[in-house]
Amino acid sequence: MSEHPKTSPSSLARLVADIRAAVQAGGADDPERSGWRVAAAVAPHLLAEGLLTPEQSEPDPRSYKQHVLHVEPGGAFSVVALVWLPGQRTTIHDHVSWCVTGTYVGAEEEVRYRLVEDGAKPCLVPVAVTTNEAGEVDFIVPPGDIHEVRNSAECTTVSIHVYGADMGRLGSSIRRTYDLPRRPAEVRI
Repeated sequence: MSEHPKTSPSSLARLVADIRAAVQAGGADDPERSGWRVAAAVAPHLLAEGLLTPEQSEPDPRSYKQHVLHVEPGGAFSVVALVWLPGQRTTIHDHVSWCVTGTYVGAEEEVRYRLVEDGAKPCLVPVAVTTNEAGEVDFIVPPGDIHEVRNSAECTTVSIHVYGADMGRLGSSIRRTYDLPRRPAEVRI
């Protein structure tokens, strides 16, 4: 596993300050612009040593583990570390707000889906698969953000997720989960 051995609380403080500046720069503009700004703020921190303590990088053998790193006063955004053992995954879900994801260690794979309701039973159709290696960022904006995420590496993966919501109050950024049949994609993804 590629690790960042040195830890420094100031590294996390700098990340939070950069995210705060990116969120404040947008005022009340659209969530997609906020996503781009926050992604640009997060990216430089993903290759820096010392962002997380050993405790904040601790996995759980039963499921991926969420470590809340920061909740902005007033709830404008929250920063969490998700720690994944090989093969661990989320349910298929969507979110209550925009979400920026950055891979810190390992690789995180995301499958995005489209909900199809054409008179028959609703189903999910995969529309894109992306894999983000360490140092890469991505973001999603609801609606239309139905997806699942998994650790696609053979080592522990650690990712930093920034949500435009108050995780201290909500506990989770997941709006809804989808337990629906999956239909093959019409085109190769």
